[in-house]
Amino acid sequence: MLSEVMEDYLKAIYRIQTRSGPPVSTSAIADALDKTPATVTSMVGTLAERGLVTREKYKGVELTAEGETVALEVIRHHRLLEAYLAEHLNYSWEEVHDEADALEHHISEEFERRVAELLDDPVVDPHGDPIPSADLSPIESEGTTPLTAHDVGDCVTVARVSDRSRDELAYLADAGITPGTELDIVDIAPFGMYTVRTASGDEQSLPASIAEAISVRPPGSEASSDEPGGVSDA
Repeated sequence: MLSEVMEDYLKAIYRIQTRSGPPVSTSAIADALDKTPATVTSMVGTLAERGLVTREKYKGVELTAEGETVALEVIRHHRLLEAYLAEHLNYSWEEVHDEADALEHHISEEFERRVAELLDDPVVDPHGDPIPSADLSPIESEGTTPLTAHDVGDCVTVARVSDRSRDELAYLADAGITPGTELDIVDIAPFGMYTVRTASGDEQSLPASIAEAISVRPPGSEASSDEPGGVSDA
């Protein structure tokens, strides 16, 4: 049995490794988990002893096949729980992350199976992040870009939104900007404020910090079961 802390480390390493590629530095793990480098170094040693990561001196760590499977299982639990909380318990999308964090380590495989069946095997969670399949295959590359990578006149569809900040999620919910929303970029101010227009014709102003948290794809393209979204903070 692995501890909750070990699973959290593996999940964090998987997220970083997926975004930036291996090896993952100790400092990157420390930043992601708000831990000291010394604490991370100690835990990485434990994970290496358990065969869950490999270490390359002065470079960082990489998940083994076993470590990746554990990380994907925890991520699957987390995102299924988020979907269940939002769909059946009326949680808002800014509330589900913390609740899922508290529960993800404790559900059985039978509970996971029943939740997935109840939800008709969802592909993405409420934030648009992909839910790993039941066979825990690696998540495919998503092929999306940040909203901030686009220019005035571009039309895009929101693919996912980072769940790093409850305040940002509440702001976007109030603005009607959620996965699947089509946006036209109508203005980008010199100081980084993005003005977008939704399909309803409403215009919303988004600070650059929030625009960076929105991943988009070309309009009309949708995530498939093989390419369902992206890897965020879950």
